[in-house]
Amino acid sequence: MSIVARDRTIVEVVAKKTLEHEGHPDHRALAGGSARAGVFGFSDGLVSNVSLIIGFAAGGADSSVVRLAGIAAAVAGAASMAAGEWVSISAQNDLIKREMSLELRELKLHPEAETSELAAMYRQHGMSREQAAASAKEVMRDPERAVIVHAREEFGLDAGNLPNPIQIGLISLLTFLAGAMLPVVPWIFSSGNSAKYASVIVAIIAAAVAGYAIGQQAERSKISSAARQVAIMLLAVGVTYVIGRLVGVSIN
Repeated sequence: MSIVARDRTIVEVVAKKTLEHEGHPDHRALAGGSARAGVFGFSDGLVSNVSLIIGFAAGGADSSVVRLAGIAAAVAGAASMAAGEWVSISAQNDLIKREMSLELRELKLHPEAETSELAAMYRQHGMSREQAAASAKEVMRDPERAVIVHAREEFGLDAGNLPNPIQIGLISLLTFLAGAMLPVVPWIFSSGNSAKYASVIVAIIAAAVAGYAIGQQAERSKISSAARQVAIMLLAVGVTYVIGRLVGVSIN
């Protein structure tokens, strides 16, 4: 195989819009932000709502008030997070598309300079000068393909795999709602101290399970990941409990 033919194969792999997972079954599809949105949504919903519920309960609020506050916070928080994710992802995608259009214009106006720039990037990846020059020249034959490669090399952008703002927003809404409603469930069937303790226990179990799953997916210590999630949740609950006691006493 000639150097040019070999480099063409390398370039085509680099320029693909998404990674091909068939040859790497152990790799997970993490692009697009779905995993991040799901984990963050569930964790945020759980921690924020159990903290709010315990804060209300510590302040001496009636069980019906705690229950209403928990449900209202779950729904409002889920809607807010979904809207925030949609706006954030949409704005990010618009910025990426703008950068891509600017880069495409530069490729067409200054092809020689852009070819040299791309060759320099390939040399930084370990290619020889000749190999880098041949690969860069091959990429630059197709501006539409070249702009994808340039965006990935220069800015770390994968323009062919942009996250879907509606999908991310929906995932955030559902996972936040799921996490936020868990500590509310005991207040639907019980009240007083039993509901308060049950909320904390449910939140501890949910946080531990979420942390364990994160550790398993990331292939790191599952126990330490679970303990970290539980510790963060208990810290937030402790703070709001103290605030609830202080504010409740002051109001009374």
